[in-house]
Amino acid sequence: MHSEHDDSFSELMQSEGVSRLRPKDSAGPAVPAARSLKADPDKSVRRRLAQGSPEGLSLDEIELLHPADPISWKRDGVQDGVFRNLRLGRYSADASLNLQQFTPSQARDELAGFVRQSYEFGIRTVLVQLGKSRGREDRPNRLKSYLDVWLQQLDLVLAYHSAQPHHGGVGAVYVMLRKNAQSRQQNWEQHQKR
Repeated sequence: MHSEHDDSFSELMQSEGVSRLRPKDSAGPAVPAARSLKADPDKSVRRRLAQGSPEGLSLDEIELLHPADPISWKRDGVQDGVFRNLRLGRYSADASLNLQQFTPSQARDELAGFVRQSYEFGIRTVLVQLGKSRGREDRPNRLKSYLDVWLQQLDLVLAYHSAQPHHGGVGAVYVMLRKNAQSRQQNWEQHQKR
């Protein structure tokens, strides 16, 4: 079903430089090609150089967290019940990003692109996998320490919490994203029907 809303939304997105992704050799509707991203670090570096680095996500030295410490944060306005459900893993993670083989610089760029793309697809909850570390200086712990700072700096992120053990425990993070314009419109239309 095609509507005027679809046309105006598409025009708005194109004016902002966003285009829909289509599967190869397909004339059908746009869909995300894959929901799980496990990118080649060398390929991501080439893409980052082509697109430029994300603004605001620093690689400055930070205090490293203890490897066993969970990370957790929510913006003002996120309801306690919503945050509790995120913390308990009750929301389906509709996309995931595996950063286990990435340097902090590569991980920063992949994270920024992944969050932006997930938001554009209307995905609300994602899982970011870092791996577990034994020591404070291990790569997974450095990434977790940076992630704890970066996620708070990304405007599209509403909340995050270390995952439940069956989803990776302290080696993974649930991330809740804002609703995109299309999702907000659908939500508004549903409430108008009530």
